[in-house]
This record gives sequence, structure tokens and C-alpha cells, in this order.
Amino acid sequence: MILLVLAYLGGVLTLLSPCILPVLPFVFARADRPFLRSGLPLLIGMAVMFAAVASLAAVGSQWVAQANQVGRWIALVVMALFAVALLLPRVADALLSPFQRAGARLSARADAADAAGRGGVGTSLLIGVATGLLWAPCAGPILGLILTGAALQGASVGTSGLLLAYALGAATSLALALWVGGRVFAALKQRLGTTEWIRRGLGVAALLAVVAIAMGWDTGVLTRLSTVSTSKVEQQLVNLLPVEEPGPGMMMVAVPQQSAGTLPVEGEMPSLAGATDWLNSAPLDAATLRGKVVLVDFWTYSCINCLRALPHVREWAERYRDHGLVVIGVHAPEFAFERNLGNVQRAVTDLKVTYPVAIDNDFSIWRGFNNRYWPAHYFIDAQGRIRAHHFGEGNYGQSEQIIRQLLREAGHALPDEAPSTARAMAASREGVERQADMGNLKSPETYLGHARAENFASPGGQQPDRAADYRVPSTLALNQWALGGRWTVGDEDARSHNAGDRIAFRFHARDLHLVLSPGEDGKPVRYRVRIDGQPPGVDAGGDAAADGSGQVDGNRLYQLIRQNGAVRERTFEIEFLDPGVHAYAFTFG
Repeated sequence: MILLVLAYLGGVLTLLSPCILPVLPFVFARADRPFLRSGLPLLIGMAVMFAAVASLAAVGSQWVAQANQVGRWIALVVMALFAVALLLPRVADALLSPFQRAGARLSARADAADAAGRGGVGTSLLIGVATGLLWAPCAGPILGLILTGAALQGASVGTSGLLLAYALGAATSLALALWVGGRVFAALKQRLGTTEWIRRGLGVAALLAVVAIAMGWDTGVLTRLSTVSTSKVEQQLVNLLPVEEPGPGMMMVAVPQQSAGTLPVEGEMPSLAGATDWLNSAPLDAATLRGKVVLVDFWTYSCINCLRALPHVREWAERYRDHGLVVIGVHAPEFAFERNLGNVQRAVTDLKVTYPVAIDNDFSIWRGFNNRYWPAHYFIDAQGRIRAHHFGEGNYGQSEQIIRQLLREAGHALPDEAPSTARAMAASREGVERQADMGNLKSPETYLGHARAENFASPGGQQPDRAADYRVPSTLALNQWALGGRWTVGDEDARSHNAGDRIAFRFHARDLHLVLSPGEDGKPVRYRVRIDGQPPGVDAGGDAAADGSGQVDGNRLYQLIRQNGAVRERTFEIEFLDPGVHAYAFTFG
């Protein structure tokens, strides 16, 4: 119930967002019509269509995204015709006759009635449906939380309910705009004695809105403005939740809720039968594991938080393997390339993971545990009961004490005292596994795909799912990033088209990483890294030479910068000397 209320309030906040502007001309065009026959059907059609499309986009695959793009262009044509009908009612019949034959119910009679002020329910409902296809509300914390949960937890009535609550909240905002617009419309009629020029003005505004949406301004410039104006308010609403709700992959440093002395039963261990493959082991199940203490580690191999926790998990697996502990790594992919079994096998080898790994490409085990995070550790006793959990990095000493307590309960002999925190940390001093410098970490994980992109600074914004030319501005504010050259920005990545394409980021952190993949042909892609316009020298990361050179030779996370002196705000830039690279996400440490 709390989530439904917060989702509704998040939708209401769209009234404060500039990204609502392209929708307003279509709303105001119905402002002088009876609300029950015109305004209400429009709002209902818009809310239902948005909830349906958002649900599909959240849980569907690439074909859904492509279908949605086709739907947007169809909707743009419908709305453009509606705008022309407002401007030139005499030619509305000829313009809309194809839609009449297609069953769109925008018949010449309906448009004639619309021009005469008697717009019908069917016309308004169809315009609302088209507006719902076009509407791309700025993804603040609340909508991002709903869509991320839907993508990971799978389709459900609850997910669609939250999206519908968000859409109804936005419809409430637009109903207020409709009410205000109706009164403004009435006042103008009384003063001027005519509505002809108003109707034509709305037609011009609607055409301009179609142009804005077609050019991507609604998801580019307006989205950035909207983030500034509403995200702080939405974040305050999110903070009212009774549990922490960071997005997947976000580092959490919260300790387990239980001390090592009091470990209540949290539930039975869910089934592992949903694994699509197993590495380093035959398939495991509850019967096989009975009598063993089990640590289930949800991870994915390009997640920096998982990589920094990995040395501790490896150490536990090795130290307690002969004392009754079984560690199971559940690999749940974040990006498409992490679903490829060969990629995961190479990562498991490179990362020296020798314990069993369940491949959870369908998120079946993830949903069984009702998990939400990478990394996540679940501690299971010898009777198959979950006794504790920990989300994110940190508190490794306490986690090890929980393992030891469960082993003692099961009657297993233990090695000497657990390693000190200092000795445990020594196992992860180098490379990407080095623990983050939290005191200097001021840059957040940043995705490049348009589904979750934030702080994008190239002029004109992102152009989703099509090749476009981008420019890096002369200056970037902290945590802004930009593309230079020709790129196609997809749902989860940005793909380079030409040699010389660039990415720039203004950051403040000791370490900078970038998740990259070579092109479809698999050939390595050479790159050159610069920091404040110069080769990185001693600040080069593990995947860059002192002169900044390197190459993308696999689908993984690349460490490109590690500041060895005083950590300060810097401008990072990477130029790709060959075409075809896929860039997914920046992470920092």
C-alpha cells in the first residue's frame, strides 16, 4: 500500500516537471469540451496505455523496445493529424480517412463534431491512447525503482499496479491542467467573442509538440531539466519507505540486522532448480546440501561491488571448505553479454572462482530469494534455514563470525580464530578488487543506455535507438558525461560507429571503471585514455598503459584510472581508435 501511494505521488509530481510540456497542447485542446465525454476519456486512455507500454518495456526483451519505437511513430502521425484537423477542419475528412478504415475511429464525422465543439468519447479516448504512447515522463527515483524491480522480479500484477498508480498520479496532474485550461479558455472566449484563433493556436502548439517529441527534445533537454526540478522531492518520498530500496548494483554498506549471537530463522532456503547451468559442480539441491552450512552469494561478473567483495567470499570458501561450508555463487546477469555462458566461464576462470556457480539467467533463484541487490549474501544453516543476510560490501568480519557460529551449531570443527579484518583486507589490495576509497568517492554508478542514463550533457540529449552525431561540450560539471562522434544509444548501452568516437566524464573518485564489449565481430577495439587532456601516467588503471593505450578484448569491466596521489575532481576521456565498441556503465571506487 505504501508503494502504491508513493507511486501515485511520484506521478502527481510530473506537474512540476518540464517534460510534461509536450503533452499539454493535446490536453488543452480538449479543455473547452465536457469533462466526462472529452477530458476523462483522454486521461483514461493515456494512463492505461502508459501503464501497459511501461510494463512491457520493463519485463520484455529487445523486440518490445523496437515495437514501442514503432508505436511512438504511429502515435506521432495520429497526433500530427489531430493538430492539422484543429488548424484545417475542412480537410480533416481526407486526412483521417485511412484511420477510419483501420478502425481508429477518428472518422470525418468525429472530427467535424470536434471542430464544432462536440468531440466524442471515442475521439478523446484514441487521442489519450496516442498521447500515452508518446509520453515519456522523466524517470525520477520512484519510476526508476518501479521499472528496475519489474525488470528483475518478472511480470506481475503488483508491478503493473504500481505503474498504473504512477500513471494515474500523472493523470491527476493533467486533470488539474485541464481544469485550469478550461477556465482560461472560457475567459478568453468572453473577452474576445471567438474561439477560432484559439483553436488554431492550439493546433500550432500541438504540431510543435509533435516536432519536439520526434526530435527527442522531450527525452533530452526536458528530461535533464525535469531531473533537477523533481528528483529531490521524489527522493524524499522514497526515503519514507520502511526498508532501504537502492537500485540493483548500488553498493550498500548496511550490516546484517542480526548480531552473531542472535540469529533468528528468516525462512527456508528456496529451490536452486531454476539454474540454467552449473559451473565447477554438478547441480546442487536442498537434499544434497543437508547437514552443510551454505553461503549463497548473488553476483554478476561486471559488477564492481561484487568484484570488491569477491576476495572475501573466495577466502571463506577456501578456509571453511573442509569444515562444513559450501559457498554457492548465483550469477544473475545485469547486461545481455553476461547471459553468455562462455563469457561467464572465462570470468570464473580469470577471477579464480573455484566454488560452485549457478547460472541464473532467468532470475528464477533471484526471485525465489526475493533478492534485490548485487552483491547479496544469504547465510543458511545445516537444516536448510536462512538465518542471516547481508546486502552490499563491507562488514566482512561480522559475516565471517556468522559463518563460524552456524558451523559450530552444526557440530563442525573450526580452524583457529577468524582472520583479522586487516589480514582479510590484504587479500584484495590490487586491481579492481581493491576496496573503495569511500572518503573520496563522490561520483555515482552511471549507465550509458537510455533506459537508465542520467546527467548526459551532449547538446540535444540522447537520441534513443538510432544512429546520431554527438558532441562533447567544452566544459562538464561534476558527474556530467557526454558522447562525441557517431553513436547508437540503445536500452542498456551506447555503440560506437566510427574510429575516433569518444566518451568524456567529469568525476571525483580514486578509481574509474567502464564496462565495455568489443563489436559484433569480436575483434579487439583499441582505445586511448586521457585525464585532464593528458596521458594518465602513474594514474593509469590496470587496463591502461601509462601513455593511455589499451584495448577492449572481452566483455567485462575495465579499470582505466587509479589516482595514486591526492584524489581530486578530474575530466576523463576515452577515444576509441576502432569502431564498434559497446559501452555500458561507469563505476567508481
